[in-house]
This record gives sequence, structure tokens and C-alpha cells, in this order.
Amino acid sequence: MIAIQLYDKQGSSAQTLQIATEIVRKEESPRTFACAIRVHAQNWRQGTVACKSRGELAFSNKKPWRQKGTGRARVSSIRSPLWRKGGIIFGPQPRVRQLAVNAQQKRLVFNNLFFSMLDNKAINCIDFEVTGTAPTTKAARQALSGAGFENKKIVLFLSYNDVLAFASFRNLPNVMILLFDEPNAYHLSNCEAWVFLRKDADSFKEMVAQWN
Repeated sequence: MIAIQLYDKQGSSAQTLQIATEIVRKEESPRTFACAIRVHAQNWRQGTVACKSRGELAFSNKKPWRQKGTGRARVSSIRSPLWRKGGIIFGPQPRVRQLAVNAQQKRLVFNNLFFSMLDNKAINCIDFEVTGTAPTTKAARQALSGAGFENKKIVLFLSYNDVLAFASFRNLPNVMILLFDEPNAYHLSNCEAWVFLRKDADSFKEMVAQWN
């Protein structure tokens, strides 16, 4: 059983939310965590940087002067890499490199992050739900401000079909929205707190149960 601080819409905390989960704390592995971060950073690169070689330049291929008799160094083309505005030798070319970590390593990293946030009391729940048919960023901001998250960088877990809550929180600069089926080590570690809504408690429990 895990106790998580529960806040209402006004931000007052009068009770805790008990979540029954059988997740077991695993040994911390900084090396596996660093590997997971490097994998995300590498896979998110666009890989579109490129330089033009001498064959890709739009200059003339005419020989600037004759080979012998001028006293100057011999030159074959103004596209020569030795010349200003010439081609680039062995320059970067567009490429995509995909790295991966296995499922066991992912579970270990998520498990370490979960218990680290739990020890720091950085996992919180807000009893917030949009009433009506239109999103309201004002109410979302008030709920976070009352709970003390206004100036904190947080990760908010939402269900994929919760359109109103997504539209209410997405404009807040300190909120990073993640769906329950897309957690990653970078965003989970690059924040000060995790927050989920009370109505999504079962989804949070199912997500955490996979990190055992």
C-alpha cells in the first residue's frame, strides 16, 4: 500500500490516497539510468545536418587556369576543398541512428525513479475534473497554485481520451503532460514532482505495476 498526498481543487490537503500496488524496490543502477537517458537523447536527434561535397556545389567545373606555365599552383576546379567556398571533405551527412534499451532495463530505471520520487514525497494527486464542455486553464492553474506547484516543474499524467484536461493544462509552461502509456526516463527525471488526477488513480496504479 502506497500513501500519496491528495489535494482538492482549492489546493488544500486533508487526506492521503491509498494505492494498493505490489511493486518492489529494486537496487539503484546509475549506469542503467545514464544509458537510458543517452538512448533517448540519441533517438530524438533529427539527424538532418549536412555539408556539401565538391560534387554537390553549384559552381562551374571549368579549370581556372592552365596546368603549367603560370607559376601558380595547379588547380583542377574552383570547387576544390582547398579553396574558399569549396566543398567539404568528410563533412557530416544526414543519418539516423537508433539505440535501444531492453525491457528489463526500462523497468529498472522506472522503478528507481518511482521510489526516488516517493521518498522525496514528490508524487501527488489532485482531485480535479473539468465541468462542462469547454476546457478551463484558469481552474487548472488555480488547482496547481493551491497545491504549491505553480512554480515547480511537474509531470502530469493524463489518459489519452481526457481531451478537456489536456487542453486545460497544456498551456501552463511548468507542466509536461505525459500519457500513461508513454512514460520515459528523461521526462520523469527532469521534473520536481509527478501529478495525476484522482479519477486516473487506477491508470496510475496499472502503469506503476508494470515497473516491478
